Amino acid sequence: MRIARLETADGPQDAVWTGDAWALVEDGSAERPVHTGVSVPAAEARLLAPCEPQVLVGIAHNKTNPFNRGNREHPLPIQAWHKSVRSVVGPGEAIHARRGVGTVNIEGELAVVISRETEGLTLENAFDYVLGYTVVNDVTNPDRNAVDEKTFQGKGGYGYTPLGPWIETELDDPEHVATTVIINGVVRAESGSFNLPSTVAESIVYVAQWIPLGRGDVIMSGAPSTSVAVNPGDTVEITLAGIGTLTNPVV
Repeated sequence: MRIARLETADGPQDAVWTGDAWALVEDGSAERPVHTGVSVPAAEARLLAPCEPQVLVGIAHNKTNPFNRGNREHPLPIQAWHKSVRSVVGPGEAIHARRGVGTVNIEGELAVVISRETEGLTLENAFDYVLGYTVVNDVTNPDRNAVDEKTFQGKGGYGYTPLGPWIETELDDPEHVATTVIINGVVRAESGSFNLPSTVAESIVYVAQWIPLGRGDVIMSGAPSTSVAVNPGDTVEITLAGIGTLTNPVV
């Protein structure tokens, strides 16, 4: 099932995909969503970020990076960091690239959307606590890391976390999701969650071990060599197999 949030005349509303339209529902995360009787054709739908997380967490280091020799020789433990939920925007919304702070990178990642409170979550049952998966673009000013190891400065800009276009609840295997990053129509990166040193399940367990999570919260699983520098005027498309494509302009 695909779950989205749509902008309507009555404000944001949840919707589920019927195959040719978005059917508005009372609660998209319910086990059996109750339909309102209103449908919106795909061409007329204004998609928003598919959830409103109270907690937005990124995975750092991911134990080791097979593409970085220094990290292979001196692996760091899996770690996580908070990102401001106010940086979340939906499909088509602008990424406001900061000027004068060096490179602006986009990072195509698989995002895990939590379904309920995570007390009791273990490696064996981690996916039972997952509502579904979506595409996330973890925009970053990497040059700020030299003076701000907590990534506070480099990841909190306006539009620095595009999320969407919807939540896919029936992903075959979150550990093997191919990722393609396209900038201005040109493929710039191809990888996937299969290249993450820590599994998606391990990442969920790590985060839930240290902070309580709840419905709609988001874990960004890490960028498996899908980081690409961008400039104002660029258009970013991130496609995750089995989920969809998230498109955002850089301004």
